[in-house]
Amino acid sequence: MMGRDWHMELLCNKVNQKLKTGVVKDNCNPEWNEEFTLSIKDVKTPIHLSVYDKDTLSGDDKMGEADIDLKPYVQCVQMGLNERPDDSSVKRIQPDDTNCLAEESNCIWQNGNIIQEMILKLRNVESGEVVVEIEWVDVIGCKGLSQVEL
Repeated sequence: MMGRDWHMELLCNKVNQKLKTGVVKDNCNPEWNEEFTLSIKDVKTPIHLSVYDKDTLSGDDKMGEADIDLKPYVQCVQMGLNERPDDSSVKRIQPDDTNCLAEESNCIWQNGNIIQEMILKLRNVESGEVVVEIEWVDVIGCKGLSQVEL
C-alpha cells in the first residue's frame, strides 16, 4: 500500500497565527517531531490543530482536526509547585466531551517545568490520533500564567 503525503496546521485564533509543519512524504503513519512556539493571548481559547493529506495538483484534503485545551495545563502551573523529582505526575486529565483526548493525559514535572503529554483523537475522520506535548515558556514582557483567570 502506498503512503500519502501529510502536513499539519496549528491555528491560534486570538492572534491569528497559523503555523504549518513540514510535509511527511509517502507515509501511512506520519511523525513530525517538530517544535513550535505560539504567542498565546487567551488561554481559554483552544489551539486548533488540523491534519491534511497534501495534494500537489489540487487543494489539500483535511483529514481530521482536534483542539488543544490549555486550561488543565494552566491549572497545574497555578498550583505554584517548586522543585519536584523529574517525571513526577502533577495532574491527570481524563478524556470527556469537553476535550479531544483519546486517553488520560498527564501533566508532569520535568527539568523545572510542567509539561503536558496528550494523545488527541481527530474529529471529522473515521480514525486518527496525534501525540502532542505542550510547555509554557515565559518571554520578556509576559505576565506568566500564575495570575491568569480561567
